[in-house]
Amino acid sequence: MSNNFQLSQSLIFAIEEINNSSSLLPGVSLGYKIYDTCTSAAMGVKMAMVLLNGNENLTLNEQCTKPAQVLAIIGETQSSVSMAIAKTVGTFINIWQEKKRLNIIPNIRVIYSSFLRTIPSDYYQSRALAEMVKQFGWTWVGAIRRDDDYGNSGMAAFTKAAEQLGVCLEYSLPFFRTYSQEKVLRIIQQIKSSTSRVIVVFATHWDLEILLNVFYEHNITGYQWVGSEAWISDSNIARLDKHKILQGAIGVTIPKTTVTGLKEFILDIHPLKSAGSAIFTELWETLFKCKYKVQNDSEHTVLSKMLHFKESVLSSLTYNLNFFFLFCQFLEHLKRVHFKTKEGEEVYFDKNGDPVAKYEIINWQTIEDQHEFVTVGLYDSSFPAHSRLAVKMVPVSVCSESCPPGTRKAVQKGKPICCFDCIPCAEGEISNMTDYWPNQHRNECVKKEIEFLSFEETMGILLTAVSITGTLLTIIIAIIFLRYKNTPIVKANNSELSFLLLFSLALCFLCSLTFIGRPSEWSCVLRHTAFGITFVLCISCVLGKTIVVLMAFRATLPGSNVMKWFGPLQQRLSVLAFTLIQVLICVLWLTTSPPFPFKNIKHYKEKIILECQLGSAIGFWAVLGYIGLLALLCFVLAFLARKLPDNFNEAKFITFSMLIFCAVWISFIPAYVSSPGKFTVAVEIFAILASSFGLLFCIFLPKCYIIIVKPENNTKKQIMVALCKMWGFRELWNCGTAATGRRTFC
Repeated sequence: MSNNFQLSQSLIFAIEEINNSSSLLPGVSLGYKIYDTCTSAAMGVKMAMVLLNGNENLTLNEQCTKPAQVLAIIGETQSSVSMAIAKTVGTFINIWQEKKRLNIIPNIRVIYSSFLRTIPSDYYQSRALAEMVKQFGWTWVGAIRRDDDYGNSGMAAFTKAAEQLGVCLEYSLPFFRTYSQEKVLRIIQQIKSSTSRVIVVFATHWDLEILLNVFYEHNITGYQWVGSEAWISDSNIARLDKHKILQGAIGVTIPKTTVTGLKEFILDIHPLKSAGSAIFTELWETLFKCKYKVQNDSEHTVLSKMLHFKESVLSSLTYNLNFFFLFCQFLEHLKRVHFKTKEGEEVYFDKNGDPVAKYEIINWQTIEDQHEFVTVGLYDSSFPAHSRLAVKMVPVSVCSESCPPGTRKAVQKGKPICCFDCIPCAEGEISNMTDYWPNQHRNECVKKEIEFLSFEETMGILLTAVSITGTLLTIIIAIIFLRYKNTPIVKANNSELSFLLLFSLALCFLCSLTFIGRPSEWSCVLRHTAFGITFVLCISCVLGKTIVVLMAFRATLPGSNVMKWFGPLQQRLSVLAFTLIQVLICVLWLTTSPPFPFKNIKHYKEKIILECQLGSAIGFWAVLGYIGLLALLCFVLAFLARKLPDNFNEAKFITFSMLIFCAVWISFIPAYVSSPGKFTVAVEIFAILASSFGLLFCIFLPKCYIIIVKPENNTKKQIMVALCKMWGFRELWNCGTAATGRRTFC
């Protein structure tokens, strides 16, 4: 009774503060009507209807003809009552909820857009309790909940949050004060038969008043109690717990604060001094059936004891009434309100109409044989997730103790994951720390060996040497071609595409080096994109040379101008177009799901393989598939030109180089998929180097041989002989005539 009286007096104090203020609602006076619901939903609805039409003697047959008497209703402290009121009259009037019980209903703001809370939603309380339980290491808990909207919704939110945090709930038992003796006994039996030593109670102080007696009768002691805000800071429960059943209880409560003038207002009992005193006088005469008379100041002491006030602070549940504005025309302004009170408290609403959730973590401690509420931590939902809860460590509650060295967890059948047996470790299963491995005796963790293809090991050194050798050979051949660029064989083999092909081959040799070394984010991205783009550039050049050969030597008549359709400009554009397609594929791959470094602990138990995950397997195989498509097209065209004269048959060498290229990469696929660890990378490097050497040797070595060893064949006459043989002329004289229209050799 004293708590409800305190709340009603606090409301009156808040209204008088607003009416007497020159800055709050100037020129407007607020009024109020206060009714007692007696914690009954039916009574609450009836009183709400009275507030709507002003008829206190409303019967079932009477129509509601009077206009609404109020613009806003401050809800009851219990969610069951408040929900009944909200559902009944919510469509006619703005529903305001001062207390916290009506809170975990997720769509309440959708149903009633003017619904605002002046203290936090219990959603945050449930999360705070779950995070607190997790931080204490209590992974195996039981729960008791009030069987109404408050308890069921609050426990549902707690259960969901606890599961996300890895806390297991052994049981969740409903309770209501009207439960039969049989139902209560079933609750007791469940608690006694359980193995969890921590019990979360999401209930009210009325429930705890009943449960305390039941717990004492059945010797329910030795448990760690975790309480919701509705009872954990209730001083009456602390006094009733004479047998210290709840000793050491811990829970969350709304932070307390000092409200200037409120205590004096409530303690001012003279009936002529304030409206609040008149209400108190009426309350006194109703309760004690006698007239109240002011005799001396001793009544102040009596009243203080009856209200259980502390000297310094009052609950902020009362304090929050100072911020209530009741007129709906101020609703939008109220939603945007943001200010600090005289006490320094910051007041504002979030997008859901809720204030910031702040709780104190309090612990019941026995001091001089009395329960005292000691603040041991804080919870602030405005902080980052990892730092919202700050609290000291307290007792441990787990279903199974941690397994000792040399053993591992084995989940018990039919039990949550928090319950397990400890059995001797199989090989490599001493610890869940993936960077460690058991020693020979399986009683100590040693660092796992880390494996990747490095520059220091033999395989890495050999592959690096081969890559550099290929690059140097390419540079040497490029120098030779540059030195003899004006000779017929270099000019006849399309020198521009030849130099571009040599440049791309040098890049192919060098890109294999990006596959060696410890994988990192940049190297994983670079190795695959560099490989894909350089190889397409290389194959595009070969394809361009093949088309040039076909057009030059498959013309139906000597002197045909078919080459104008694939001149130098068209050759450059074709190489650029083919390469840009691969660039586009790589860009799509990198923007959607790029390669990234990864620790592979599954292939080998005793070592960690550092490798580059492909990110998107589709992207990787699209890059390879496009290279294969161009290589196949180049092979087919070169095969068609394979019977050209020997002295000028570049197509024959291109055919052979493409045959080697396709054979290498076809063999690569099964080898790549089946190779373990660093050998997967080695296989990919080998394929790159082998195909690059195949192109370099098949296309350029024969020409270098003629340039250096057989310079007599590097003449215009030898090239014309080759042309005549292809066109079918037997005599050089006739060949010259056919080619030039003159009887001279061109």
